[in-house]
Amino acid sequence: MLTTSALDGLRFAFGTLTVLPVRVHRWDRQAARGGMLGAPVAGLVVGCAAAGLGLLLLLLGAGAPLAAVASVAVPAALTRGLHLDGLADTADGLGSGKPAEDALRIMKQSDIGPFGVITLVLVLLAQTAALAQLYGDSWTRGAAGAVISAVAARLALTLAARTGVPAARPEGLGAAVAGVVPVPGALAVAAVCTLGAAAWGAVPGPLGGLRAAAAVLLALAAAELLLRRCTRRFGGVTGDVFGALAETAATTALVVLSLGR
Repeated sequence: MLTTSALDGLRFAFGTLTVLPVRVHRWDRQAARGGMLGAPVAGLVVGCAAAGLGLLLLLLGAGAPLAAVASVAVPAALTRGLHLDGLADTADGLGSGKPAEDALRIMKQSDIGPFGVITLVLVLLAQTAALAQLYGDSWTRGAAGAVISAVAARLALTLAARTGVPAARPEGLGAAVAGVVPVPGALAVAAVCTLGAAAWGAVPGPLGGLRAAAAVLLALAAAELLLRRCTRRFGGVTGDVFGALAETAATTALVVLSLGR
């Protein structure tokens, strides 16, 4: 049975990372810690929904490309596009060449600049192409790709919220979750998610398990590189940076999973 604290954490995770009708009762640091530790659970739900729609379209006779588009659209819809918006804003901030304060101001603007547009197009194309190949290989690989990439995306947020990572602004989601997760807790969640992905990927064969584990680990590595770049550039993390980390991790995981047969 889940404790009240654990339930508050899950409410925080689903209430801030999805559009699912979950009411967040607490916004304190303890609830934020539980929410960030539970972020991969929200990713699992989002990934299952994405895989479910993709598989439904395949069952109805659609081809792999349309199933891939659907599986990319579901996470975007279940987050109101906030992660994609964060990716675009972060790309504009990094590409602006401005000092940190000016770059943060650019990221808060409602419009999207050329760096953001180009990044969005390339990322969405990469995700769709990778999923199309996975669905084309087999429905199991396509479904696994949708779920594993969604979990890896939220796992990257767990690690980005670890102790020692500062917030770039005193307000917003970044400030609410920055530094709330103890490093041992973040590593433990990462280990569980990696082993879970490996176990699922190993169902068709051991090579699939190795590929799934590599997908998660390389997704986290790519997100970590971006995180370090953003903390140096902006002085810390913001809600936009968290969105960019999630999309970076998801894209990396899908690309790795699509390699090989």
